[in-house]
Amino acid sequence: MTVPAAPEPSRPSAAGQTGGWLVVLVVSLFFIWGAATSLNDILIPKLKGLFRLSYADSMLIQFAFFGAYAIVSVPAGAWVARLGYGKGIVLGLAVMAAGCLMFLPAASMGVYGLFLAALFVLAGGITILQVAANPLIANLGSPAKASSRLTLAQAFNSLGTTIAPRIGAQLILAPMVAVGVAPAAVIGRTYSGVAVALALVAFVFWVVRNRLGEATPAASFADSIALMRRPRLAFGVAAIFVYVGAEVAIGSLMVSYLIQPSTLGVDPLNAGELLPFYWGGAMAGRVVGAVILWFGRPGKVLMGAAVGAGTLVLLSAFSHGDVAGWSLLSVGLMNAIMFPTIFSLALEGLGEKTPEGSGLLCMAIVGGAVIPLITGKAADMIGLSHALLVPAACYALIAGYGWFARNPAVA
Repeated sequence: MTVPAAPEPSRPSAAGQTGGWLVVLVVSLFFIWGAATSLNDILIPKLKGLFRLSYADSMLIQFAFFGAYAIVSVPAGAWVARLGYGKGIVLGLAVMAAGCLMFLPAASMGVYGLFLAALFVLAGGITILQVAANPLIANLGSPAKASSRLTLAQAFNSLGTTIAPRIGAQLILAPMVAVGVAPAAVIGRTYSGVAVALALVAFVFWVVRNRLGEATPAASFADSIALMRRPRLAFGVAAIFVYVGAEVAIGSLMVSYLIQPSTLGVDPLNAGELLPFYWGGAMAGRVVGAVILWFGRPGKVLMGAAVGAGTLVLLSAFSHGDVAGWSLLSVGLMNAIMFPTIFSLALEGLGEKTPEGSGLLCMAIVGGAVIPLITGKAADMIGLSHALLVPAACYALIAGYGWFARNPAVA
């Protein structure tokens, strides 16, 4: 998922009149943060084994990562407004690189808390990057083609979430060896390589920073929170919260789930290589979903997708073998249209208040910190299969929102 546009673009910039190469550059950022985010799903089973963590403790990885969205989003808007899009992107990439480099001392010292700190810094950089890049991609060219550019960018984000787990499995899970400090070194090496790549990308954006235009400040949080009196938006914020939480919880536990003898019984490396089917399903489902949404009411389509996802989760929770494994992997296909559909439904009828509503929905991404932690605690108490009842309940709430928002909003 990505944070939608905030702050608002001020006016068509010089970037809007340049060639498409700037669009390609900015679209690459969507790939980068999608890849970095999905690597968490590979990191979780690795650190769980290294530190002998409970499921709840291993979900602190996502808590640290997605908690950054709640803490950094508001100041990030002010930083981007002050620096402009180009320098804001460079700042985001630099913070991401710093977070990646923090994995080196975390790995050498073998301290779990340092890994969590590194993830928080990494996610803080991603948050800054998203706050800058989302409105910028809409501003790079004709306003009439903004939706097309955003759709392209979202597709590259999904490509990142699909490719990175397979590469990460080879780099991080392949050398799964005995518990100890030394095996953590592979994590430090992997993320230090990512830091070098981020530094190179940051240099490119520093060179073109003056071509990317300025940004205007987003609305204050106090002004935004007053909009929560609108039921359609408030329910939408809750739906985004549980959607991101359910999607992240399932992805986070997928490797641990697939290696169980009661499901596929594969080794960690093979389980990691199957993870792209989950994220790739979301990418493929966007194509199918776009066609369905063209003909159907978004609220009803959302409800159908949520019912389908919940059914697949329950089927997996109460079955065994291939059925249990592949039904959970298939949930990604149902997830495909949920985030953008919830987002657009929640913003309907807000008019000039749309940027403020967008900011609230962005902050609801913190569900990716909370729901996985609850799911992990449930896994420790009642087992991993039955813990899937937590994301199943999330999908039930999303289905309810689809029904609630089935009719167009009244302005």
